[in-house]
Amino acid sequence: MDNFVFLVPISLFVCIAYAIKAIVDSRVRKQLVTSNVSQELIQSIVEADELRRRHGTLRWGAILVSLAIGFALMEAFGWRDITPGVFAVLLGSTGIGNLVAYYLSRKMPA
Repeated sequence: MDNFVFLVPISLFVCIAYAIKAIVDSRVRKQLVTSNVSQELIQSIVEADELRRRHGTLRWGAILVSLAIGFALMEAFGWRDITPGVFAVLLGSTGIGNLVAYYLSRKMPA
């Protein structure tokens, strides 16, 4: 358990950064709504944000599935030690996940 003590400050930093981002995003949206901005501009900003979120979710899903396949290959072939070949399998599966996410995002309707 002492080996994972360094994860506490890192996760705390990530949580604080995400909270700050959420607050700033909500304040910007509130200012957009209260100012004299056209409805079309607000709608286009909201739609672009939704599309960005969907693409982010798609990317993480494809990366995690491809990493799971990479780890399954490691388990199937009995690779227990960290070697450059094992590291290459994980990096390759991550790259394939990014390419699949890119391909799928190009095929998604706008």
